[in-house]
Amino acid sequence: MDNIFLALVHYPVYNKNMDVISTSITNLDIHDIARTVATYGLVRYYIVHPHKAQGEIAQEIISYWQEGYGSVYNPDRKTALDRVVIKESIQDVITDITLFNGKKVKTIVTDARIFPNSTGYLELRERIASSPDCNFLLLFGTGYGLAKEIMDNADYRLYPIMGNGDYNHLSVRSAVSIILDRLCGEKWW
Repeated sequence: MDNIFLALVHYPVYNKNMDVISTSITNLDIHDIARTVATYGLVRYYIVHPHKAQGEIAQEIISYWQEGYGSVYNPDRKTALDRVVIKESIQDVITDITLFNGKKVKTIVTDARIFPNSTGYLELRERIASSPDCNFLLLFGTGYGLAKEIMDNADYRLYPIMGNGDYNHLSVRSAVSIILDRLCGEKWW
């Protein structure tokens, strides 16, 4: 999957009052999403946060598992965390991906809400497979989702993951796993 990238966005996102905020980076998101990204063969997993202090904390966690005792204790985690890159903005991510292989970047956004012109998983999976000359960046929001301007400016908006119950607020780690399986996993159907 050399043309699919993933970014976990901590700003601009909403809180439960629909105010635009930045959320804190969490240890579990770093580890669990890195492991999922490695499992599905994505090139890079970006953590997007505008505050340098948050990026430094994330880098300390990553370094512990890459260079410290953690790299000896759990070498599998080191392998997964090798794909993690910290950037201050979505535009920094797009620039980094473009420099990586020179291909145009198309953005894909996700949300628990349905948006106009949403794209189904099978359709997007086929589009990615038939577009080797293009990069695809999956943007996942923390908090209560990506800000409206990010959603509006995306090339693709995925339909939300819908369960059988009335409750609809998956953790971002769970949503990443489900969506990567739908887009990159075995064709079980």
